[in-house]
Amino acid sequence: MPGTMSNTLRRTLLFIAVLAVAGIGVSSLSLYHHFGTSKTTYCDIGENFNCDIVNRSSYSSILGVPVALIGILGYATLFGLAAFQREKADTPALLLTASTAGLGFALYLTYIEKFVLATWCILCLSSLTLIFLITVLSSFAVASSRRQA
Repeated sequence: MPGTMSNTLRRTLLFIAVLAVAGIGVSSLSLYHHFGTSKTTYCDIGENFNCDIVNRSSYSSILGVPVALIGILGYATLFGLAAFQREKADTPALLLTASTAGLGFALYLTYIEKFVLATWCILCLSSLTLIFLITVLSSFAVASSRRQA
C-alpha cells in the first residue's frame, strides 16, 4: 500500500536506515582493525580503552567469522528493511525483532569487554549505542504502524 505510510513512520524508518549505515561504517572499521597488524592510536587510551585488545581477542570471532563481519551483515539487513521494505506492513515488527537480537548480541559482547577482557573498545561501544537507538526506534515504528492500522 504505497503512500499510506504516516510521516512519523516514514521519518522513523529513514532514521533507522541512517543509523544502520553508520553501523556498517563502525563495523567495517572494526573489521579492518580485526585483520590489521599495526597498532591503532585513536583507541589506545590507557589501560581501560584499547580496541586492539578487543578486536584481536579470541572473542572477536565466532566459529572463525569475525564479530565485526556479523555486525556489517546485521546492519545491512536492518538498512535493507528500513530502506527497501518500508512499505510492507510487517517491516516494523521485523526491524524490532532483528534489532532486539542485535542488541542482545551487543550486550553479550559488552559483558565480555567488562568482565573478561577488562578493557573497552570505542568502536564496540559506538555500535552498542547505534543498535540500542535502532531498537528503540523500531519499537516506535511498531507502535506507529499499529496506530495507523
